[in-house]
Amino acid sequence: MNADDVTYLPEAPAHDPEIEEINAEAFGPGRFVRAAYHIREGGPHERQLSFVAMHDGAVVASVRMTRVAAGEGRALMLGPLAVKPAYKNIGIGRRLVKMALETAGQAGAGAVILVGDEPYYGPLGFKRIPRGQISMPRPVDLARLLAVEIKPGTVALLSGMVDHEDRLKVPA
Repeated sequence: MNADDVTYLPEAPAHDPEIEEINAEAFGPGRFVRAAYHIREGGPHERQLSFVAMHDGAVVASVRMTRVAAGEGRALMLGPLAVKPAYKNIGIGRRLVKMALETAGQAGAGAVILVGDEPYYGPLGFKRIPRGQISMPRPVDLARLLAVEIKPGTVALLSGMVDHEDRLKVPA
């Protein structure tokens, strides 16, 4: 099997139970205390920018995007990215990230950030965010704060605490 044996689709509400199972398997119960999870609790993810990989009618991997803000800056946060163990190391995760980044750019996003491993995400265009430029609502290894800039200058606008963009909206 390889990444081409899988079908890639935009995420739909019907995929939610399988996505939750994959995330539980990949990240365990500790995922609920992570900084990125706390940010995602602030509002919905962008389903039209989120994707699943399907094999034999089942979701085998997914990636989600969430709108975030930090200071005057706005971006998307990629994650979680999760792949079922039997489907790892064949390129499915990388293909999902590439799709999400391409779609984010088409939707006008200026940057995508994440908390992740530079050796994995670096070849996909992600670079470390300068230390101290942004902070997260819970402890993270600052070397794992990465961004890919789609529109020049967007990452520089991100400063201070990262949060879900919806938390910053003033009720009418």
